[in-house]
This record gives sequence, C-alpha cells and structure tokens, in this order.
Amino acid sequence: MALHSHIERVLWGQDQIARRVAELASEITADCGAGDSAHPPRPPPVLVGVATGAFLFLADLVRTIELPISVDFVRAQSYGSGTLSSGAPVLSLDLKIDVKGKHVILVEDIVDTGSTLSCLISHLESKGASSVSVCAFLDKPARRKVHFQLVGEGKFYRGFECPDYFVVGYGMDYAEIYRNLPYIGVLKPEYYE
Repeated sequence: MALHSHIERVLWGQDQIARRVAELASEITADCGAGDSAHPPRPPPVLVGVATGAFLFLADLVRTIELPISVDFVRAQSYGSGTLSSGAPVLSLDLKIDVKGKHVILVEDIVDTGSTLSCLISHLESKGASSVSVCAFLDKPARRKVHFQLVGEGKFYRGFECPDYFVVGYGMDYAEIYRNLPYIGVLKPEYYE
C-alpha cells in the first residue's frame, strides 16, 4: 500500500494494539461486571464511540468485553482537515439511546487538548448519565489545555500515552485518509504541511 511510505515510523503495531485492547476490555469487564455482596450489579454500560476516529478501536473493544453492553455514536469535530484542534468542538451527531441513569463509557481514538472530551462529558451529564467514564486509545497529555472531569464513579481508561507527534492509522486520519492503516504511525510532515 502506497500509504505506508507516508509514515515516518510505526509507534504501535497490530500485535501491540490487539494486546492493549484486550487488556482494556478486561478492565472494563471487571469494573462493570456482575458485582459482589458489597456492590450490587450495575446495569449494562453504554459504550459511546466518538465518530469517526474511534470506529476501529470501538469495534475491537466491544468484541472483547464480556458483558452485555449497548453501543451508540456521537460525532464531535474539532479538527476539520488540519492537524491542530480548533478548541471549539461542534456536535453534529447525537445519541439515539437514552442514557438517563446509565453508566456511559465514551470511547475516543485520541485525547489531545481535552476540549472535545470535556464538551462530550458535559453533554452526557446533561442527558442524565449517572456516570461517565472515558476509554481513550491514545492520550496525548503534552497538548492538554482542558482538564476534563469525569462524572459519578467514572474512570479514565488509557490505551497508550502518545508522544507529541501527528499520528494516523487504526481509525485516525489526516484529511480523511490513513484510517485504514493497521498500526499507529507518525505521518511524515511533508504529507500534512
């Protein structure tokens, strides 16, 4: 595939991705499971994929979670066709599922500035979610501008901490290209500058 030549280097390959997704799914299964004598069982969580970047991660994650779950999508855009977040996310697709009183896990491809995530958490809280967790495949804390607050007993699940590079693959894009790469790679600057 010609796209591979646009990649400066691979940060995480297919095997590393599959292992980490399985670990995250196990954590979610344990945290949202049947409960015990001290903790009553929780209702099934609603996994909300943030379109479009999280679609591959969400698909792999839900196939590995060993619980009854519901799945829905939201779309919040803050990048457009650039490489930097505008800092002003716009919600262009809302949930179909009623999340009132439910535990929601937002599934993100990457947490960068935190603006989109903060906006989505507030949105879910306003819809009555009893708790909101975040499961981000990549976390890029070097670019954080907004420190998001989880809701209720929400938890932050993180796949990998990402260095401050512009990355593509495994659902992540530049101008809607590179999503189909099976790994996370650093895009060569000449392809986005």
